[in-house]
Amino acid sequence: DGSRDGSWEVITELARKDGRVHGLRFRRNFGKAAALSAGFRAAHHDLVMTMDADLQDDPQEIPRFLAALASGLDVVSGWKKQRYDPWHKVWPSRVFNRMVNWVTGVHLHDVNCGMKCYRAEVFREVHLYGELHRFIPVLAAARGFRVGEIEIRHRPRQFGHSKYGMQRFIKGFLDLMTVKFLTGYGERPQHLLGSLGLVSFLLGGLGLAYLGFTWIVNFFHPDTFLPLHQRPLMIYALAALLLGAQLMSIGFLAELITAYQSREGERYSIAEQTVPLLPTPEEVTR
Repeated sequence: DGSRDGSWEVITELARKDGRVHGLRFRRNFGKAAALSAGFRAAHHDLVMTMDADLQDDPQEIPRFLAALASGLDVVSGWKKQRYDPWHKVWPSRVFNRMVNWVTGVHLHDVNCGMKCYRAEVFREVHLYGELHRFIPVLAAARGFRVGEIEIRHRPRQFGHSKYGMQRFIKGFLDLMTVKFLTGYGERPQHLLGSLGLVSFLLGGLGLAYLGFTWIVNFFHPDTFLPLHQRPLMIYALAALLLGAQLMSIGFLAELITAYQSREGERYSIAEQTVPLLPTPEEVTR
């Protein structure tokens, strides 16, 4: 990912000595999601293992991941149950994981763990962009893949430094809202936007109806009559009407985009299919 810490030189040396080693280097830093996507596209085997390079994860755990996949899972995520990170990183991470479990319904203790193992079908169907890499298990589960986790050993960080902070926590929360929308309403955005727009439109309509009723009643009492443009409810009602119309319009636009994109690729996931039996020579001659 455009690293300048000398890791590329190590990778090229390993590739020179062992033909099974292949490396990709970005021209600059494009983010972890882009790096994983490029690695997934370059992988040509049935299983893919990912792990960070800071040596906090133990490569000797890999056989346990493979065994978990062999049990019928499609995605296996690591769970650093005993962590050696500072408290100001551990506690926000725990809060974030609880929030992910509650919002998405995918119950993982450590959704952001970099040590994961996938079947090839997963990364062929899950599209990554931005910083959605931490939500691969959630996106995979939304497409029907079986997701699980195993406990792994965690070691103190030996190289580099953590970039975790409040800014990353806020970005993670916004990405979580994006994932919730994609997995819950990605194929039917109008159900969400249209519903919110309809509620706003109805509230605005009720506000205007109330104003109209009070205007008629007070019209015959000049001592208490107050023009509509001087009543704050008038502004709120009109704003609610406009907001409702905008939300429904955005929903229609999102539906058009979804319909157009569905022509380019199916939004469902096929696990397997039957293979028709070839006719026997006797059946052919009949």
